[in-house]
Amino acid sequence: MLDRIKDIQTRFSEELAAVANQPDLEKLKLKYLSRKGEVAMLFAGLKDVAPEDRPKVGQDLNLLKTTINDAVDKLQSKWTAALSGPALDLTLPGRRPFVGRKHPLTQVLDEIKSIFTGMGFSIEDGPEVENDYYNFEALNIPRNHPARDMQDTLYITEDVVLRTHTSPVQVRVMEKKKPPVRIIAPGRVYRRDTPDASHSPFFHQVEGLVVDEGISFGDLKGVIAAFAKKMFGPDTQVRFRPSFFPFTEPSAEYDFVCVFCKGKGCRVCKNTGWVEISGAGMVDPNVFKFVDYDPEKYTGYAFGMGIDRIAMLKYGIHDIRMFFENDIRFLEQF
Repeated sequence: MLDRIKDIQTRFSEELAAVANQPDLEKLKLKYLSRKGEVAMLFAGLKDVAPEDRPKVGQDLNLLKTTINDAVDKLQSKWTAALSGPALDLTLPGRRPFVGRKHPLTQVLDEIKSIFTGMGFSIEDGPEVENDYYNFEALNIPRNHPARDMQDTLYITEDVVLRTHTSPVQVRVMEKKKPPVRIIAPGRVYRRDTPDASHSPFFHQVEGLVVDEGISFGDLKGVIAAFAKKMFGPDTQVRFRPSFFPFTEPSAEYDFVCVFCKGKGCRVCKNTGWVEISGAGMVDPNVFKFVDYDPEKYTGYAFGMGIDRIAMLKYGIHDIRMFFENDIRFLEQF
């Protein structure tokens, strides 16, 4: 028995010297001091020791148990003291924390919202998965109408689509609210486009709508011109060109003077001096009939613009795909 005690003491000392972390120390303690550990097994075998030798063996066993327990506690206390020391070394140089940034599209959207709310517009929202009725029919685009070919639609079912524009929000708002109405509706929209430098199947729009008595095309031109000057500078000019949209009449497309060449002509504006922004026009009376507005009493205008396109112009970005690639080298510039 005395030889076994010496053997266990030697093995414990060797294993303790190899312990490098807290989990290993716990395993070592369980191996020797648990109820079924090696020291406990020696105590269990004490009954087989000759009666005259038991006092000596028992004394050695108690000493072994105390020695192992003290060695474990000493190492544990050493580690605890090291961990409870100063948490911060003030002599080390400081570490600059990583500061996140808003995505450039979010920054531009926030600026657009600020400009229009400053002109008295409220902000409205609507579902991205939209009924065919709101996306087309209530906007004067009936089924089988050729105008539906103007937008390559992503259909979920025959009557449910991923919205192709934020114009459905106009109808939803007018259903719930009587004039005067003065809103913008920013949001994501979807079309069946092949991604390239200027097209994406997923992009962002801001739709604007004003309805009241006596609203004219001149009011529309004034709001667009005011927005252009606030977004791109006081010298920014706007021009309107006749166009066609089923939900406005008359309809127009509007351009901003090229922010890169200031109208002189460059690669971005294809040497025209102008950059196409989006479409606008006076709300077609047929749209008012869907929402029970009296077209003899009320008039209104609507306009749209692509947030991605505005951001590309503002920051000099020539590929829309860069907004969606999550390249930190690109995003850190904003």
